[in-house]
Amino acid sequence: MKKLLLLGLFIIGMWVALTNFKGLATQGQYNSIALDFRDNLPTTIISEQLQAISQKSNSTPALNSVFSVKNNLYIVKGNEQLLKILKNSPLKQFVEHIEPNYIYQTSDIPNDPDYSKQWNLRSINIERAWEETKGAGVTVAVIDTGVSRVPDLEQTELVEGYDFVNDRINASDDNGHGTHVAGTVAQSTNNNYGVAGIAYEAKIMPLKVLSASGGGTVSDISEAIRFAADNGADIINMSLGGGGESQVMKDAIAYAHEKGVVVVAAAGNANRNAVEYPARYPHVIGVSALDSSGEKAPYSNYGAGVDISAPGGSAKGTILQETIDPETGRAVFVGFQGTSMASPHVAGVAALIKASGVSDPDEVFNVLTQSSRKVTEDPFNHYGAGQLDSAEAVKLALKGTITWKDFFRWLRDNGYLNLRFWFDGGVVALLPKLAMVLGSYLLAWLLRNYWPFSWSWSLNNGLILGSSGLFFLRGLYIFDLPQWPFRVAGSSIPELGNIVQGSPMLNPFFASVLIPFVLIALFLGHSQLKWFAIGTTLGIASFLAISAVISPSVLWLGTGEIARIFLTVNALLCFGLAYLASKGEKQVA
Repeated sequence: MKKLLLLGLFIIGMWVALTNFKGLATQGQYNSIALDFRDNLPTTIISEQLQAISQKSNSTPALNSVFSVKNNLYIVKGNEQLLKILKNSPLKQFVEHIEPNYIYQTSDIPNDPDYSKQWNLRSINIERAWEETKGAGVTVAVIDTGVSRVPDLEQTELVEGYDFVNDRINASDDNGHGTHVAGTVAQSTNNNYGVAGIAYEAKIMPLKVLSASGGGTVSDISEAIRFAADNGADIINMSLGGGGESQVMKDAIAYAHEKGVVVVAAAGNANRNAVEYPARYPHVIGVSALDSSGEKAPYSNYGAGVDISAPGGSAKGTILQETIDPETGRAVFVGFQGTSMASPHVAGVAALIKASGVSDPDEVFNVLTQSSRKVTEDPFNHYGAGQLDSAEAVKLALKGTITWKDFFRWLRDNGYLNLRFWFDGGVVALLPKLAMVLGSYLLAWLLRNYWPFSWSWSLNNGLILGSSGLFFLRGLYIFDLPQWPFRVAGSSIPELGNIVQGSPMLNPFFASVLIPFVLIALFLGHSQLKWFAIGTTLGIASFLAISAVISPSVLWLGTGEIARIFLTVNALLCFGLAYLASKGEKQVA
């Protein structure tokens, strides 16, 4: 009875801890839900599902934009409650993704117009870079609040873009943020007026995804990324960010990367060891901000996900460009500060690199990082690979000396060699996994008090395989290699059904006593494999118990009490099966 009481206290303790655990990754805000229907799905089926959704939500789903017909991307107003209902409805058979339509914000902070000189361009050695190239022949998509043709953009070529907020071709700016960002990339230069831009012979593609208030949705941003990739953009700059991971956006970024587009994004302005999305995603160059003295700007985010640093400004000196006054619509020269201002510096230099003959996005990334000014003392990854240097970047691009060492630099700069990348909640929620592992060992310890045995490799491997698997492999991305082998290797036995069915819900055949029963039946007569089977059974028992507490979600059973009871009962059955299999036996070391 004492052992059973201890087990009960363990489960209760885990329930208290894990139900209050929200994860370390940034949490997003949303008021609508994105429904990404499968490609080539008959319109009749889509219509039936949309009608069913309307009845459940009291809101009519609508195409996100005129371009959504191609991707079957619909948006419906709703909250977390509706999201849970839709994820557990028959709708999931017809969609690739059902996810929050997160709202991302501009990454600027209050501006300070007292500073009027472009110290930022000199700090990246732009004059030397201009001796070789000004970015001619390259198109930079500015995914932002839009771009208005202020006087200091008169000589800059603007190609046709799109306004995804209002669904129209004219992507003019009603905030001022996007025009300012576009100015840093390609403000008209050598025109005896105003200020300069980095790649001032490059073209700008204005894509409006943020409203006048500075907010925009993941669905609009994702479609803008695809629009840019489909319409000739070489570089994408996103001076925006927010919380909440989006598979829709991740897919769009991967799509752009496959088409050879370099994607650059701001790290965020919360002064936190947590880079915001989309800078956090694979194939995105995350940019932190520097002040005029070359130090990390006080507001800039840092840590895993920062690939490089660039001037963003601070109270010591802002980034000056011409933009619009959102209240009057008139052109004004104004200084902004933020990682929003740092990101277009990198996008502009990326345009210079592409104009120098380097086309592959991974090679552009290597040129940017390898040519950066290194910061030797950087324990918290404030600067990524270093500080942006346009002159050295162009020099290296023209020389073309990219070596195999860049692969290891890529691993380091993307955070794969930094434990903080793996265990910050972005790749995997660490605490539940640790609880599952510890729980499996606690169950083994309880069993050992009844029938003493010694610890062996077979038992330990079984405990790990059953409870957590090599979970840290789930988030491994290596260029364009398929991810499914890493997801399989990173899954415990109960999670393998998720990989097979492609659903976040547990498969009841895998997340039950069925597989442990088969393993015990097969290996009961083998001296070593028997203990592997027993360890696996105990690991599965721990996994099911923790899952029942924190997130009961079983295919065909839903996410309510029925799923919780199913997981709890099978956890107890697994523990009982392991008890019976070890009864009266002593393990051979």
